[in-house]
Amino acid sequence: MEGECKRRGEGQVEIGVMMEAVHKVEAAPPQSTVDKMKLRLKETFFPDDPFRRFKGQPPRRKWVLGAQYLFPILDWAPNYSFSFFKSDLVAGLTIASLAIPQGISYAKLANLPPIIGLYSSFVPPLVYSVLGSSRDLAVGPVSIASLIMGSMLRQAVNPNTDPFLFLQLAFTATFFAGIFQASLGILRLGFIIDFLSKATLVGFMAGAAIIVSLQQLKNLLGIVHFTKKMAVIPVLSSVFHNTHEWSWQTIVMGISFLAFLLLARHVSIRRPKLFWLSVGAPLASVIISTLVVFLLKAQNHGISIIGKLKCGLNRPSWDNLLFDSTYLGTTMKTGIVTGIISLTEGIASGRTFASLRGYQVDGNKEMMAIGLMNIVGSCTSCYVTTGAFSRSAVNHNAGCKTAMSNVVMALTVMVTLLFLMPLFAYTPNVVLAAIIIAAVIGLIDVPAAYNIWKLDTVDFLVCMSSFLGVIFISVQEGLAIAVGLSIFRILLQTTRPKMIALGNIPGTNIYRDLHQYKDAKRVPGFLVLAVEAPINFSNTTYLNERITRWIENENSMEEKETNLRFLILDLSAVPTVDTSGISFLIDLKKSTEKHGLELTLVNPTGEVMEKLQRANKIHDFLGVNFLHLTIAEAVFSLSSQNKLQQQEVSSTLFI
Repeated sequence: MEGECKRRGEGQVEIGVMMEAVHKVEAAPPQSTVDKMKLRLKETFFPDDPFRRFKGQPPRRKWVLGAQYLFPILDWAPNYSFSFFKSDLVAGLTIASLAIPQGISYAKLANLPPIIGLYSSFVPPLVYSVLGSSRDLAVGPVSIASLIMGSMLRQAVNPNTDPFLFLQLAFTATFFAGIFQASLGILRLGFIIDFLSKATLVGFMAGAAIIVSLQQLKNLLGIVHFTKKMAVIPVLSSVFHNTHEWSWQTIVMGISFLAFLLLARHVSIRRPKLFWLSVGAPLASVIISTLVVFLLKAQNHGISIIGKLKCGLNRPSWDNLLFDSTYLGTTMKTGIVTGIISLTEGIASGRTFASLRGYQVDGNKEMMAIGLMNIVGSCTSCYVTTGAFSRSAVNHNAGCKTAMSNVVMALTVMVTLLFLMPLFAYTPNVVLAAIIIAAVIGLIDVPAAYNIWKLDTVDFLVCMSSFLGVIFISVQEGLAIAVGLSIFRILLQTTRPKMIALGNIPGTNIYRDLHQYKDAKRVPGFLVLAVEAPINFSNTTYLNERITRWIENENSMEEKETNLRFLILDLSAVPTVDTSGISFLIDLKKSTEKHGLELTLVNPTGEVMEKLQRANKIHDFLGVNFLHLTIAEAVFSLSSQNKLQQQEVSSTLFI
């Protein structure tokens, strides 16, 4: 196919194309409705085709592969070596030193007894090591889920006046979170969490980090009477209206240890080889502060302490699950919200470190693993857990090889629960507050927000909506606003699809966006438009109005040498069309004919072509030049047809 271009007027070209052959638009191979449904369901729910590994395998091998799929530990355990164990032992002990103080701190953030945080760092990691597919994920309580659970349940029950009922609701919410998470994995509905876009999460995490930090001002300043609300204005109002409760001893200790933790974090960021400084700093802070309080009897001078903690392992709690109708709505809503947030963080963390080490993490298997982990946890005195990014980063940097590092961490926590709990009796609450603040500061990702602003202004608006909603309204409502804006943007892209006018690149048969490519020129007598979205009931009115306006603008252009004769609609980027879309194309053909224009469709895809042929059997609207494979062929064919018609008219007039 060769092209010759002749300039004709400013910004226009006349195309003469010599075609060796005009290609026919082929229909897709015929498929039954059942086959189409099977393919659609497979692409929707099984895009990764998890059953491909079973094809061509003998029955016994299929059983082995099935067991390995359900229990990934069976995949790596047979080849586990002593060298792997040494690496996992170091990594497990390292993350345990971080998990113990964080577990205690995050439990208090959720308004739960500190011991529940350690319980949640014992059983769930053991479950995940059997069911999880990530080698790097370190499991335990996380700050954001703890904050959300504490704030949502506190709206129904006061944890100070009725702590046992509050604990029951926490276990029940964890149970519902696990059911929801496991259901997403089993039913292959993981795409639901994709509505939490990166922009949404960046804003949400930053806002939640600020809310978490502000909540710690109660313990950091030694305030006794503190607001139950989470928004920034009530919290700051409570802080400055209770200045008479500020304790200078608590403030000095809090600022000192917070500065120590932040310094250790800064050094670890600047010198990655010294990552162990930020890892060991929380446990060192707990040990040092506990010794200071014990030796100086600081609890008698305004320093609040944890108090006595009982030794022992997790107690069964399935009999504490509360399905009373009075609180069922609250626990279900809390479970779903915390389930989504913790699931998103866990899968994102697992995929991040998997990409660094060159292996794959199955999202649906992770959902099932995290869900079952929380179901078991709710029955063993644990609350919502997942794979925390910060803890997983420590696990990765410490050189873990397999999920055995979670087992080592769990066993370390077990020893702590059995023998070391009395040592935490004098641990000051202010240090736990400092540990939480130092941990959540890393969730404020300013460079990521800046990049979003540079790349996409609308995404930045979503990010800021999430951020401002969290800090000024509430955590869950801020998240709902951001998700709502993201869904609205998707709907807007569907109902207002992008359309572009195409022009010819001189000397070629290539047609590109006139706005993007300055060399592209309009073809006299032709209006070439491309639709870049599915055509369905939600956007046909818009498309009709937009095309009509384009035609009117084209006809009103000054200094045009040729009247508009042809409308070419490029459907290459239209994957699907429904009955409303087909009706729109038929009506568009009729309306253009009334205005003396000829409509031509270019390169309809398989599904679109199939529906056009079905509609043609009813309406008989497909003409000789209605379908073309390429824009260049359409221009050539229609130009040749126009020239023949003009010659016939000239011959008639001459006669």
